[in-house]
Amino acid sequence: MENKNIIVIGAGPGGYAAAFYAADLGMEVTLIDKAANPGGVCLYRGCIPSKALLHVAKLINEAEEAKNWGIEFSKPKIDLNKLREWKNSVVAKLTGGLGILSKQRKINYIVGTARFSNSTTIKVDKADGSSLDLKFEKVIIATGSVITEIPAFNINSKRVLNSTTALDLPEIPKSLLVIGGGYIGLELGSVYNSLGTKVSVVEMTPGLLPGADRDLVAFLAKNIQKKFDKIMLSSKVLELKDQGNSISVKIQTADGNIIDQSYDFVLMSIGRRPDTKGLGLDNTNVKVNQRGWIIVNEKMQTSDTNIYAIGDISGEPMLAHKASHEGRVAVDAIAGHKVAFEPKAIPAVVFTDPEIAWAGLTEIQAKEKNIKYEVAKFPWAASGRATTLDRSDGVTKLIIDPADQRLLGLGICGPGAGELIAEGVLAIEMGANITDLKLTIHPHPTLSETIMESAEVFFGQSTHMYKPKK
Repeated sequence: MENKNIIVIGAGPGGYAAAFYAADLGMEVTLIDKAANPGGVCLYRGCIPSKALLHVAKLINEAEEAKNWGIEFSKPKIDLNKLREWKNSVVAKLTGGLGILSKQRKINYIVGTARFSNSTTIKVDKADGSSLDLKFEKVIIATGSVITEIPAFNINSKRVLNSTTALDLPEIPKSLLVIGGGYIGLELGSVYNSLGTKVSVVEMTPGLLPGADRDLVAFLAKNIQKKFDKIMLSSKVLELKDQGNSISVKIQTADGNIIDQSYDFVLMSIGRRPDTKGLGLDNTNVKVNQRGWIIVNEKMQTSDTNIYAIGDISGEPMLAHKASHEGRVAVDAIAGHKVAFEPKAIPAVVFTDPEIAWAGLTEIQAKEKNIKYEVAKFPWAASGRATTLDRSDGVTKLIIDPADQRLLGLGICGPGAGELIAEGVLAIEMGANITDLKLTIHPHPTLSETIMESAEVFFGQSTHMYKPKK
């Protein structure tokens, strides 16, 4: 492979994965980002800090649940400053480590912002106030996404949080309204609830986690309804007003009534959108669709042949691990390798309690696409390991092609679902059938056995669940 010059704009999980891989292949790499070290939204303001806080929430919840097993702890004392410091130390450790890896790979890392002058040159405004023009052979855009805002609710108040400011834990409020029942809102709501806040959720659709399998969401919804103050479905926020010590919220409920309620804080969590602002795409041949995503082919190549785009900016699902794989595909394409981004399954995980994870085809998607399928489910109430954890609130669900019994999709609800889902991803990618899962020996007693037993359910042969095949 000839030595290539490559610039990567954006150092999130997609950008730094692409830059590191390109350097490993011997390319000359320049990586540009606003932050002092690689990491992007995921490490600085998203996946990593939220999971650190969710770990704390899990510990608090388990300490509370322990009284059911004959062990009782006193009410936890929460040092908010120390909790912030620990969360920030996790972020600093990981981003600092990426900075070291960048230097070890001899990547030219520039702190600043970049915009296209044309299809061969970008202008970089550096953090020190200087600027420079860089010629490139190939560019990978990996600028990610930004928080979606509703202008009508964009009031200037420290009491209205978003997914970034909520992670800073400004205080432990007595009450919090989460606007949006998606995974970000539910994860952050769970953190504040565990710390002692009365949390309410308002969601426009009839159910939490719109788009996720209802069989999986049912367990989470039941748990959240017990712990949260209110769950308002098919409802919408009409108005927010800062009252100084609280936020007054006008809500239209499912029955059409309008209520006024005050909360100490409000968390706006209605999603994210691709970040193309200031990139200068108009100076190139790159095309963007109506939803703001850059249009790419299976090689992650845009309509401007020297420019590639990966991650949140190139379409859904907007997930860090998808971005990382797309980055490697783009680099392989630049290197001249025969490659395409065409996964059969991209796992998604909601790190609530219980966790929800799925990969491949969901039952909702199968119905929408008129795909023939069969379902096999194993309830965790029949799992020995789940029982030892006192966590029967879960299920493992298989979506199966009735023609050849191939696994089309896997959904899991329960503790550790995010760790378990990888087996399903591999099975789908390898074209495994249900007999393969049934005959794969799983260790006992583990939660992973529920995948094997789900396959046994399909044949009416589950050891721990009597359900004969019809």
